[in-house]
Amino acid sequence: MSAFETDPRMKAESVAIRPLPTFDKRVKVLGSKSYSNRYLALAALSGEATTIEGALVCDDTQFLAAALRAFGHVEVDIDAAAERITVTPTGRDMVAPTEEVYVGAAGTPIRFLIAMAGHAEGTTVLTGTKRMQERPMGSLLDALPGVGVTAEAVRGNGSPPIRVTGPSFRGGSTRISGAVSSQFTSSLLINATRAQQDTEIHIVDDLVSKPYVEMTIAALADMGVAVERDGYTRFSVAAGQRLRGGTVVVEPDASGMSYFLAAAAVLGGKVTVPGIGKQSKQGDVGLVDALVRMGCTAEVAEDSITLTGGELHGIDIDMEAMPDAVPTLAVVAAFAQGTTHISNIASLRIKECDRIAAVTAELRKMGITVEEHPDAMTITGGAPRGAVIDTYDDHRIAMCFAIAGLRAEGVVIKDPGCVAKSFPAFWTTLDSLHDGTTSTL
Repeated sequence: MSAFETDPRMKAESVAIRPLPTFDKRVKVLGSKSYSNRYLALAALSGEATTIEGALVCDDTQFLAAALRAFGHVEVDIDAAAERITVTPTGRDMVAPTEEVYVGAAGTPIRFLIAMAGHAEGTTVLTGTKRMQERPMGSLLDALPGVGVTAEAVRGNGSPPIRVTGPSFRGGSTRISGAVSSQFTSSLLINATRAQQDTEIHIVDDLVSKPYVEMTIAALADMGVAVERDGYTRFSVAAGQRLRGGTVVVEPDASGMSYFLAAAAVLGGKVTVPGIGKQSKQGDVGLVDALVRMGCTAEVAEDSITLTGGELHGIDIDMEAMPDAVPTLAVVAAFAQGTTHISNIASLRIKECDRIAAVTAELRKMGITVEEHPDAMTITGGAPRGAVIDTYDDHRIAMCFAIAGLRAEGVVIKDPGCVAKSFPAFWTTLDSLHDGTTSTL
């Protein structure tokens, strides 16, 4: 059974966080959400049976799996207990679903699916939550005609619902802005594997969140497709390359790991995470270096990361490459001496919520001085006090402020079930820090 079914906190209005003096813990982290989504999309395009081992089963991957089934060309079987997703071709062509495809708040899946719908016969409509219907997709919509795809925002505002007509993804040359989301570029790269022509993607400005494109290229290589490139300005996928099926293995999730690194930092504790190390391409591994700069010590081996907390002090840091770790670092900064300035994070304005505004508001509730800028935050550390934390239906806000509650007594997290988007077992894993058993994320 899933954590949502077995943990009553996932359906509760709020949860109170138990403070913790310190801990020394080994935490085994489940698979990367980003890699799980990428392998799942690629498996659906490969035409071969594929088994994804170590997959993260969460709202995002469940929504993506349901959408892939709706196209009729694959069966997707999920075994949450075994951390396994199996994708099997049905032998049928991709056909647009007769009903709208609803993806909830799953941002990565809808971006991959917008381009993927260009392979399906007929008209596909993709939509999501109220917040999803505010998130900008215009850069991807503007780029799709270059590869043959007709796609439009139903309301003409560049946001979902999105209507896509296919089969039309032929390949070719296109230009795209990288300034809003790297996932647009990843969507084109993934779906170029099924194009009839070579696909060439030109980035017209600076590409944000570059590590996520590196992860896409690594996933493509794992499944047999090479990408030619000129840095981050041009990417090319030659037609005729074949995605191979078989078994792929997902490495642990660096974003999920970040909360336990932060816990060690704010409590002066120690955590070891196995299965992820210095070769990882996940951008959020960079949080380790940021925490070391703030006063922690770390050992990054080939197959594990250990972080030990120390006396924390503020830093000045550009977080463009690891935006998902910004709320976590901001919470650590609230406990540090001095000022932390986190810059180049404008992309956080268009996440599940406006994360700059949300983190600012909730840290101020805890008595912390925060200056909010259009693309930055300045946090003056101190002694955060307990508060009732609004989570804005955003899993990362819930999880990072739960870490604050390990040290600041009286923290209450509202809507704790929102963590199901990426980390359904978060609350039970947090509990395990109190008891000395080895936890599994």
